[in-house]
Amino acid sequence: MNNFQKSINKYAVYFEELRKKFVLLVKIFAVVFVLGFFNIAPIVKLLLKYLTMEGVTIVTTSPFQLVDLAMSIGFFMACVVTIPIFIYFLYSFLKPALLPKEIKFFLLSLPLGLGLFIVGFLYSAVMLYYAIKLIAIVNVSLGVVNYWDISAYVYQVILTSTLLGVLFIFPLVITFLIRLGILSVQFLRSKRRHAIVIIFIIVSLLPPTDGLSLVLMATPLVLIYELTVLFNRKNGRGRHLEI
Repeated sequence: MNNFQKSINKYAVYFEELRKKFVLLVKIFAVVFVLGFFNIAPIVKLLLKYLTMEGVTIVTTSPFQLVDLAMSIGFFMACVVTIPIFIYFLYSFLKPALLPKEIKFFLLSLPLGLGLFIVGFLYSAVMLYYAIKLIAIVNVSLGVVNYWDISAYVYQVILTSTLLGVLFIFPLVITFLIRLGILSVQFLRSKRRHAIVIIFIIVSLLPPTDGLSLVLMATPLVLIYELTVLFNRKNGRGRHLEI
């Protein structure tokens, strides 16, 4: 009975620590969200400085659109700040079960993951800019006036760029799963066609939906997938999974 009670107390302390970390994460999220929400003016001015283009008039169609945009920007900023903190909490949770090599790989992956996210975000933003600019030129040539909703315009650019940045990080996740023995390089090679199809399907769900943007955003992801397989060819002795 004493051992049982000790176990209960041990897990109670453990879950209390998890609860404190979760509450801290929520508080940080809320603070950053509020800061982003109430600093909408300089953020919008900065965004429009780079997103404004010839032949396009950016407008609001309701008095509440800037409020919606402020909420979207606040949410985005809160996610950017809290996700790395969440990863640190996840690392502290997994650390006792990880081998020294796995801990080293995890720590090296953090700056690399941040770099991949930034590259993916900037790549998407640049591709979107030129794709949208091409659409605007085509519209003008057809006699169509470009009055674009500021909320939808900025939100779609930020959302698409963020999601593509997250997709750029997936090679690290795959590599980590290979190191843990959950995936194997043989499995990734055998499912190459499935992976390419899935990449194109995911990218097709992101705006804009024209064919050129689809190819431009999916191609680097396919290349990253192939580089991941090549990089892990000597560490690919995981369990072969079946679908």
